[in-house]
Amino acid sequence: MNPLDLVTLLSALGSALIAGSFFAFSTFVMRALGKLPPPAGVAAMQSINVAVINPWFMTPFVGTAALSAIATAAALVRWSEPGAGYVLAGAVLYLAGTFLVTMVCNVPLNDALAKANPSSAEAAGLWAAYLSTWTAWNHVRAAAALAALASFVTAFRLRG
Repeated sequence: MNPLDLVTLLSALGSALIAGSFFAFSTFVMRALGKLPPPAGVAAMQSINVAVINPWFMTPFVGTAALSAIATAAALVRWSEPGAGYVLAGAVLYLAGTFLVTMVCNVPLNDALAKANPSSAEAAGLWAAYLSTWTAWNHVRAAAALAALASFVTAFRLRG
């Protein structure tokens, strides 16, 4: 297996793991948290946002971003090879739609929630806005990671 194939395969696997994680949050975790009283929902999400910073999540999340950066350069260098356009598409989808959206949209919301006292009136108001805004951006992240996965798989298939 050549290096571009390995990067494409690992990017597909990382995208799959992240798409699944974000899909779970979009389809049932946030819905369940939203049914809790605001202090409990805020406290639970604050705990989740601390617990998610671990090697089991961060390695595929950040590692897929790093691989996507490598895949972007490799696809441009090997543009004439089969599947290069799909490698580039997958990399851009992951970098922009998953990683960048996380850093620009979801993390600032998490940081604001982290500062809130779960039992305060301020937290209850913040929680209502957080649930809808964070979840909407999470839908974007999940869809982008899934589309990146499809692009990487298509590229891998076209390459041989």
